Amino acid sequence: MQRRELFRLLGAGAALPAFDSNLLAAFQDAHPKSSYTLRTLNPHQNATVVAMTDLIIPETDTPGAKAVRVNEFIDLILTDWAHEDERQKFLFGLDDLDKRSNAIFGKDFVDVTPVQQEAVLSELDQRYALDREDRATHPFVRRAHNPQLTGDFFGVVKRLTLYGYYTSEVGFTLELRKQIIPGAYHGCTPVSDAAKA
Repeated sequence: MQRRELFRLLGAGAALPAFDSNLLAAFQDAHPKSSYTLRTLNPHQNATVVAMTDLIIPETDTPGAKAVRVNEFIDLILTDWAHEDERQKFLFGLDDLDKRSNAIFGKDFVDVTPVQQEAVLSELDQRYALDREDRATHPFVRRAHNPQLTGDFFGVVKRLTLYGYYTSEVGFTLELRKQIIPGAYHGCTPVSDAAKA
């Protein structure tokens, strides 16, 4: 399955807002260094996050979320940016994911097959779509501290995965084919008559 097809199926396109330059710079600065040690997620929670993000952005002709260590980005966001209630809601979501997986397959999420993991995430994605529709019909909902960390658990995971991946050097340069620092400034470029029309 191609990455773009997966995004279409999961509806992730709607979860990825347009990056403005300040937000992009902030998230790029948030990427952990290579010697990063987890501070919020325990090993089991981390393995769960790795499995989820790897299904959201799998490796194709470019590295996936697992290869660019999106799990560490999420841990850093939970540790340094999230408020306590947002952090606890995320951790509760991970516990709930294991409960759902156990109810269906008798095993934690990380212990089932990738096909079974996709089935659990598909159910969460359907709930996320309903949550988005509900919020769209009730526009006067209280805004939280960090909009990326609000709403349905799976929506938060998708947003953080997309932010983490596309603000990484790999996601930004190989997948989006953008330059972090443009090679040259081309100001005052004449506009052709064809372009004016």
